[in-house]
Amino acid sequence: MALTPDDVVTKQFQHVRFKEGFDPDEVDDFLDEIVVEWRKALAENEELKAKLAAYESGATPAPAQAAEPAPAPAPVAEAPAATTAPAASAGIIELAQRLHDEHVAEGIAQRDQLIADAKAQAASIVSEAETRGREELAKLERERTNLEGRISELRNFERDYRAQLRSYIEGKLRDLETTATTSGAQSVSAVGL
Repeated sequence: MALTPDDVVTKQFQHVRFKEGFDPDEVDDFLDEIVVEWRKALAENEELKAKLAAYESGATPAPAQAAEPAPAPAPVAEAPAATTAPAASAGIIELAQRLHDEHVAEGIAQRDQLIADAKAQAASIVSEAETRGREELAKLERERTNLEGRISELRNFERDYRAQLRSYIEGKLRDLETTATTSGAQSVSAVGL
């Protein structure tokens, strides 16, 4: 499609539902067409400048260039439209740049929000884990204190029991000795054994 300045000026884009603005795909396609046509025009302009310079210097153009038909000069009536075409295309490029910047800014904002959410979630998980760890340590410390108290009670019981058993056995031995000394010094043979 040969793109004219009037095409740029009169181009209508469809409005997108549920959003303000134009259909981004349609705008991108149109801008791609503009870029292709613009590059063709720039290449053609450079070629014509080279041919003009060659004719002015009196040299003959190269055979490859001579074989190409010279494009028809633009009518003078289109000169005002041609001057508006760069302004219109500059406006479209500016619009495209603004849309690009908005999308980039939106992407950066979403990235920052995701990072902030992830950091908050990580901090929450770490805090919860630290709290749970402190609770477990406190629970284990209480159990240790209880077990140490129970061990102490059992040691005291053992010591008391040993002391009572010792005094009981020593008392029985004393009783045995006193009964043996009071019953006299009967010999074992007198008892009849």
